[in-house]
Amino acid sequence: MSAATDHAGRPLVAITGAGVVSPLGRGKKDNWDALTAGRSGIHRIARFPTDHLRTTIAGTVDFMTAPEDGSAALTYALAEAAVLEALDEAGLDGGDFGGPLFVAAPPVELEWRQRLALDAEGALLGEEEAGYGRILAAARAAPHPAYAGSVWFGNTAMHLKERIGARGLPITLSTACASGATAIQLGVEAIRRGEADRVVSVGTDGSVTAEALVRFSLLSALSTQNEVPEKASKPFSRDRDGFVMAEGAGAFVMETLEGARARGATILGIVEGCGDKADDFHRTRSKPDGSPAIAAVRAALEDAGADPSDIGYINAHGTSTPENDKMEHLSLTDVFGEGLGGVPISSNKSMIGHTLTAAGAIEAVFSLLTIRTGTLPPTINHDNPDPALDLDCVPNVKRDRQVTRVLSNSFGFGGQNTCLVIAAEPA
Repeated sequence: MSAATDHAGRPLVAITGAGVVSPLGRGKKDNWDALTAGRSGIHRIARFPTDHLRTTIAGTVDFMTAPEDGSAALTYALAEAAVLEALDEAGLDGGDFGGPLFVAAPPVELEWRQRLALDAEGALLGEEEAGYGRILAAARAAPHPAYAGSVWFGNTAMHLKERIGARGLPITLSTACASGATAIQLGVEAIRRGEADRVVSVGTDGSVTAEALVRFSLLSALSTQNEVPEKASKPFSRDRDGFVMAEGAGAFVMETLEGARARGATILGIVEGCGDKADDFHRTRSKPDGSPAIAAVRAALEDAGADPSDIGYINAHGTSTPENDKMEHLSLTDVFGEGLGGVPISSNKSMIGHTLTAAGAIEAVFSLLTIRTGTLPPTINHDNPDPALDLDCVPNVKRDRQVTRVLSNSFGFGGQNTCLVIAAEPA
């Protein structure tokens, strides 16, 4: 293995820029200061009425765009902010990037205000059937470019490509809660195959809406502990009852290590390994034996050429749902042994909530910052540990520990499992 290639002879993939936005703030400094202080960004929803909703809390990012702009506009704004921060740190032109773009974005559809406006327009056209009949009639009668553009799945990526000067056709993907990690994986693979010298990968999600809350509530996935919002997300605790929806974006600029060094870039870290495995057991539940998640973890370690003993910290998927936390414990115990062999693990979702499509990318950024700063962020609200989950969760208070390699897990609805191994720059 040369200084710029990995154990399989592939180009090492360097991270030269990172950006993040979450309910904790905009930019890495604000986020990391809050995260390591154990401060929660979860609060009562003020963007829309929550009457009759079982869950009335979320990690909404209310400081980015006006509520009337809608979730599609917020999803783009979050992505743009994270990507521009990453490009600036990488020392690259924010208008002429020249490499491919990989975007993890949420599925989109007409929002209620748009549907109601079209329904009213359909009534003016004389349509008697209320609801979708009138909506379709209005949509067919005249073009609605603003509405149409807001529900194109690739809309965020196309606008972002133009903004940063990315090359080629941008890739938009959605693999549920693993999407952000998958976007990073696709970028890594493009560099390894020699298709690009540099890439931008971003996961973004600004889709906390009343309808989304209703849907996840129907799946019994959301916490209903509304009384004290910042206490609702409690991964690996006995009294956890569901996740808290949130919004945000995370981005990496990645390059060949050789190319990054040649241009004098600061090497923030290396994406050493990526592993994925699908789970076809159920549309929301994981296979009871955890075998797909186990396979994803093992695949990431194998891809990195690493053993479990090489991992110094695990950034958990840790959603705070009874099912997921149990499955993640099961899968990690299979790979690392009882008590994870003393490897600490914590969940950022205890403070920022579950950013869904963006989660894997945001948590990859936090994993990188863990390596860079020698600080393990805590799992807050860990006051009532689940005795069935034998884990060192870095409970409630950050911990100083220098680590050189982190495993970041993303396990999503629909059986999407993606894990990343992120490491310090090789000597």
